[in-house]
Amino acid sequence: MALLTLSSPHAKGPQRTSTMMRWVIAMTLPGLFMQTLFFGWGNLHNVLWCTLVAIACEAAVLKLRKRPIGFFLNDYSAVVTAVLLGIALPPFAPWWVSLVATSFAIIFAKHIYGGMGYNPFNPAMVGYALVLVSFPVAMTTNWATPLPLLEQPASLLDTLNIIWGQIPITDALTGATPLDTYKHEIAHSLSDTVLENPIFGAGFSLGWEWVNLAFLAGGLVLLALKVIPWQTPVGLLVGLAIPSLLLGSDADQTAPLVIHLLSGATMLAAFFIATDPVSSCTTTRGRLIYGFGIGLLTYIIRAYGSYPDAIAFSVLLMNFAAPLIDVYTQPRTYGYVDAKRGSKAKEKN
Repeated sequence: MALLTLSSPHAKGPQRTSTMMRWVIAMTLPGLFMQTLFFGWGNLHNVLWCTLVAIACEAAVLKLRKRPIGFFLNDYSAVVTAVLLGIALPPFAPWWVSLVATSFAIIFAKHIYGGMGYNPFNPAMVGYALVLVSFPVAMTTNWATPLPLLEQPASLLDTLNIIWGQIPITDALTGATPLDTYKHEIAHSLSDTVLENPIFGAGFSLGWEWVNLAFLAGGLVLLALKVIPWQTPVGLLVGLAIPSLLLGSDADQTAPLVIHLLSGATMLAAFFIATDPVSSCTTTRGRLIYGFGIGLLTYIIRAYGSYPDAIAFSVLLMNFAAPLIDVYTQPRTYGYVDAKRGSKAKEKN
């Protein structure tokens, strides 16, 4: 009698890879809308440009590997990588920075390991970390000043001309992020003085808080739909909050918790980056530890390191640890009983 030897999973349900990826893309739209509303057209352009580059690189590599192009493009994993990069990169980042980040993410961080499901590191964060280390000036001087603080915001045409190098960018359009501003000014000023900077708005971070809240809303929808597990984002936020409350209670020394949570890429990382199903942990306890580690490393690098945000490096470092965490957090098999030791074992004998 012939038996089927098909590999698991054997259950068939609605959560296909393409469906999950489409939901992830859809839930980034509220945050992208807020970025466009407060910081102009740059990130929207980056998302579209990175998506074109990602699809082209994915198709080219699949062609070289003699794999069916349409089948693998339909899983939308390359588009998710592109969208996350387009959102994370500075709004006025030159076109070639986005090109390098996206092509490296698809070709080297994804396909060099075998493609979707085999990459040990988050492709978007590999691409981001590469350009951050390789082109630090382009990655730190092209953040857009919130539109409410500008007398003459850049139009869509001006944004395109800046990104594509047709006109030079001006200091009137760019500025440091709230995390970067607080990190450097608190060294020689008190918190009350630092927070007088208009970039902090009502004491948090003008524009950035709405972007983070929009990503939080999108992430909660993903949790409700069970597209992502709750353990990773909860672990990350707890891992960031605990040291911030314990070690950062003095706002005259380090940034307070509200700035850590509502500035930078915190909510984007918690719900959209750290929850990558391939490069993160797979066990329940493992996801909590994995997320907690990302949050803790993010705080350490933000408070004591050279980079004001540190999400990319924290995620990549925990990608290294994910397989080991999974090994030591495997659930017990059904019927498992601890072996009896010591006096109890002797009494039984």
